[in-house]
Amino acid sequence: MADESTQSIVVDAPAARIMAVIADFPAYPEWANAVKSTEVLSTDADGRAEQVTFTLDAGVFKDVYTLAYTWADDGLSVDWELVKGQMQRSQHGRYRLVERDGRTEVTYTLSVQLAVPMIGLFRRKAEKMIMDIALKELKRRAEQD
Repeated sequence: MADESTQSIVVDAPAARIMAVIADFPAYPEWANAVKSTEVLSTDADGRAEQVTFTLDAGVFKDVYTLAYTWADDGLSVDWELVKGQMQRSQHGRYRLVERDGRTEVTYTLSVQLAVPMIGLFRRKAEKMIMDIALKELKRRAEQD
């Protein structure tokens, strides 16, 4: 497995609110700037997305890819794996939430292997930039009234 990058941010919202934002894939284009469209392909018995296709345009990086999601029973984490993609060979990610006094620490772990070779240092820098932007956008969305 490729190296993972991890970042955390504290959000002034309860874990349930943050997980609701994470799980609302049709709304991603409204708040996640690089996500141009999403399509939920399948859902589980609880109505949570199992597979979602994303169209991403992050400037130099454009991709259409499908992720498979596994939701924790306690509602405090979600994992995903790449099903198929144009520019990615693999992707594994996780959001883990820890709530304390109405605030929630969100930890985002991401590992991506691109179909084209990229020096590890540059790949990790790109992962960190993607995660930083994603966490800040998630925080902004979850803290909205």
